[in-house]
Amino acid sequence: MKIISVVGARPQFVKLAPIDHAARAAGVEHIIVHTGQHYDPMLSDVFFEDLGISAPDVHLGVGSGSHGVQTGAMLAALDAVFTEHAPDWVLVYGDTNSTVAAALSAVKLHIPVAHLEAGLRSFNRRMPEEHNRVLTDHAADLLLAPTQVAVDHLTHEGLGERTTLVGDVMTDVLFRVRDELGDAPSPITAELGIAAGQYYLATIHRAENTDSPERLSMIIEALSALDKPVVLLAHPRVVAKAEEQGVNLTTGNLIAHAPLAYPQLLAAALGSAGIVTDSGGLQKEAFLLRVPCTTVRTETEWVETVQLGWNVLANSAAEIASGVTRPRPAETTETPYGDGHAAERVVQVLAGM
Repeated sequence: MKIISVVGARPQFVKLAPIDHAARAAGVEHIIVHTGQHYDPMLSDVFFEDLGISAPDVHLGVGSGSHGVQTGAMLAALDAVFTEHAPDWVLVYGDTNSTVAAALSAVKLHIPVAHLEAGLRSFNRRMPEEHNRVLTDHAADLLLAPTQVAVDHLTHEGLGERTTLVGDVMTDVLFRVRDELGDAPSPITAELGIAAGQYYLATIHRAENTDSPERLSMIIEALSALDKPVVLLAHPRVVAKAEEQGVNLTTGNLIAHAPLAYPQLLAAALGSAGIVTDSGGLQKEAFLLRVPCTTVRTETEWVETVQLGWNVLANSAAEIASGVTRPRPAETTETPYGDGHAAERVVQVLAGM
């Protein structure tokens, strides 16, 4: 059996790692196509190295651009890649432009498509990611759902017969990397001299939070006024938007810092007093690491993190401050995201179809 995985952004590289390991262990031919949607080395190359992922077989080098330009460039390139390699399955991940482009290209070539992390819904149609995931789910032949909530969404949309609950592959890789870290110190502690538990870790990158000068300024002011230093891992997108809008990312208690490689990100999260983010992946990683999270969005796809008390939604400076300084949530033994063996199930399901 031959599987082509199409990835292009940081969360997809994390999801790719356990799939690549499971495919190799099962003797499955696994072709990796990197679209180049994230082209910064700290958001791309270093993930392949740190997570032990096979080097991409194809690199499209698409780079940045508007949604239409980026998606169109991927579509134009992927048709030829899929035709050349003739896979049994095209496996797409998550909700990026790379996801929907690969799904559209494959289905028009009559190549079966499997969508990993299917069924997530924010129900916010202003989010480009919401359109990407809905379009991909309705185009795909096999929907690999990470949670029962995702299965329920797909069933409600009439897609239940195409759906299989496999668990969350990000749980697989997080557990492995967490165990490998052991007692390794936070890179923030070593580099900035801030004691463990005496800083917050933040990431902000979504268009809804960065494209409006008023919104970005509010978030930055809120972070800078918190009661502990806040280390903002600044994605190139937010750096560019801040410069364009005249917003200073290092001000008050806020310290801008380059993105971290995945193992260092987890070490920094474990050493923090809490996380502030608009990232879907980091919300879930915070829950799995049992680090309190405050999410700067009006909704979340990972509703279990909120229901269990480890995540709160915040959309004003006061709500951000309240969320970050709230008491530590009650401990839980719930495992809504699986047991760390989702990737093995994915490969078994694809091989059995």
